[in-house]
Amino acid sequence: MNMNKEEQINLILRRTVQVHNEETIVEKLNSGKKLVIKFGADPSRPDLHLGHTVSLRALKLLQDMGHQVVFVIGDFTAMIGDPTGKSKTRPSLSFEETRKSGESYFKQVTKILDPDKTIITYNSEWLSKMNFEDVIKLTSKYTLARILERDDFSNRFSNNTPIGMHEMLYPLMQGYDSVAIKADIEIGGTDQTFNLLVGRELQRDYGQEPQDVMVFPLLVGLDGKEKMSKSLDNYIGIDESPEKMYEKVMRIPDDVLIDYFKLTTDIDSKIYEKWITEDIINAHKEYAREIIRLYHGEEFFEQAIERYNTVANGGIPENIDVFELSRNELKDGILLTELLAKSNLVFSKSEGRRMIEQNGISVNNLKINDSNKVITILDFVNNELVIQKGKKQFKKISLK
Repeated sequence: MNMNKEEQINLILRRTVQVHNEETIVEKLNSGKKLVIKFGADPSRPDLHLGHTVSLRALKLLQDMGHQVVFVIGDFTAMIGDPTGKSKTRPSLSFEETRKSGESYFKQVTKILDPDKTIITYNSEWLSKMNFEDVIKLTSKYTLARILERDDFSNRFSNNTPIGMHEMLYPLMQGYDSVAIKADIEIGGTDQTFNLLVGRELQRDYGQEPQDVMVFPLLVGLDGKEKMSKSLDNYIGIDESPEKMYEKVMRIPDDVLIDYFKLTTDIDSKIYEKWITEDIINAHKEYAREIIRLYHGEEFFEQAIERYNTVANGGIPENIDVFELSRNELKDGILLTELLAKSNLVFSKSEGRRMIEQNGISVNNLKINDSNKVITILDFVNNELVIQKGKKQFKKISLK
């Protein structure tokens, strides 16, 4: 899609829900100056999903206009944990955990962004070097009353729910990232609006021209209610297999499919509105075709359909994920609930137990209803067994 600069600017602004402020953003984008565009991410969950692409696609347009995207990995701030939308204090992560998670970002974001026009940086590079005098200076730039304007803090304060002092530093630390990289524009989702505006204020306090802010809508998840999030297991990851993408797309609620088209593709609205009106199932398939094309290549679309149809007809697909289990672990047998958790079919053994009790687990095509079921060598055929969760999730367990 070839667009001139004015069309590109209009497209970006049209997709936003808030702009601070539009007049100066347009002026900056028309100035001919190479701008520093900031985008931040919390590495506590390193898998990017379609919700992230709403902002990332705007960043790609800005790259196409010649600007420099700085992708700030919040490895230092993640040791606090973003309190946004949280009703209680989040557990802290170690520096090693945040850095390890951050390493996977570049591979994923460059499925959308131009790697030659993207700088990946970690905010520990400047935050870890601040001494106590620097921290006092930073905290003097903002008042407690302003910090408590955040809904999550004010709600917790009203409900006598503890708020750690370190949590109050989070918006200031994220805002200081903008000072450190001298950001001209910052992009984020609506849940980050407060933090983005703190950066704007801090830059002014530190004698810099305040960044402008573009806020983009949050993509609703597969549950049709909450924002897309890995922690809620309602997401479509951009690094997931084409087969898994296709299966998840078919679960998108009909009434929100139009938002998926609008926010995560470049397909003309007249085209996808016609698909949705005429045949909603076909509209889901066309959406699946587009995201598989974007993140894997269109040649993977047909095999994704084939796998989906095989599963829908009650069969076990050929290409499924494999989990290797050592013979030592199986020596005295292993609880099925433990195997489900080990192989990442469920988040925990308690979830596995619930799935079994709800008739949601099969082993080698046999439904299991005993939550104390022990898997032994006798359950394996040629050193393999297949576990099915629900209707469409499979995992092959292979003995090594």
